[in-house]
Amino acid sequence: MKNFLKLFLAFLLLPLVFFTVAEVCGTCWNVFADLQNAIGFLAGAALYAVIHFSVYQFDRMYVFGHETTHAVAAMLFGFRVHDISVKKDSGHVKMDRCNAAVILAPYFIPFYALLTGIIYVGIGLFWPVENYRSVFIFSVGFFMAFHGVQTCKTLWETQQPDLKMAGGNLFSVVMIVLGNMLVLSLVLKCLFPQRVELLEMARGVFNSTYNTWKIVINYIIDRLISAQG
Repeated sequence: MKNFLKLFLAFLLLPLVFFTVAEVCGTCWNVFADLQNAIGFLAGAALYAVIHFSVYQFDRMYVFGHETTHAVAAMLFGFRVHDISVKKDSGHVKMDRCNAAVILAPYFIPFYALLTGIIYVGIGLFWPVENYRSVFIFSVGFFMAFHGVQTCKTLWETQQPDLKMAGGNLFSVVMIVLGNMLVLSLVLKCLFPQRVELLEMARGVFNSTYNTWKIVINYIIDRLISAQG
């Protein structure tokens, strides 16, 4: 019954997913069109892509970040973590309980990009880091590409039991896409605050989703009335 409700929720969220992706893509275009300011981020992302597809894929590094994110998310929810295993191509976390957020967290939280931000802010508390902002942006671009490519690779190449445990493939994919779009929006806002308007993005997504469901519901009501007449 719980999985059925999650499937139904995923179906209801499909228009939201579509318009969120469209809004974030538009924002990315707005940000990256200013090549002079975005070159560092794009260069970092491009470097990772080149390394991944031609030199080395950082599999163990990804597994470590993936399993650590599971563990940290579990602890944030108050669950107890008993063991973490990290191998070259696989890993697992033993915990006393879990939920969909804990299960899906590694698929939308860019562990190394977040860690880079924490280190940058932490150093900034004790040392001026303004002169190294371009290095920071480059690093975030590198690790955001790392997260995106590795997540797609993981979901595409293997059947992940995480998706079934979280509530099924459709529900999980919907949550993963929404989570990644939200995180990407926040990352871009932090890096390019003048180019990203989160409130305007949210308003655009809400209005488009609301209007879509309004049209759908009105159509269904009209059909029902016609059938009864």
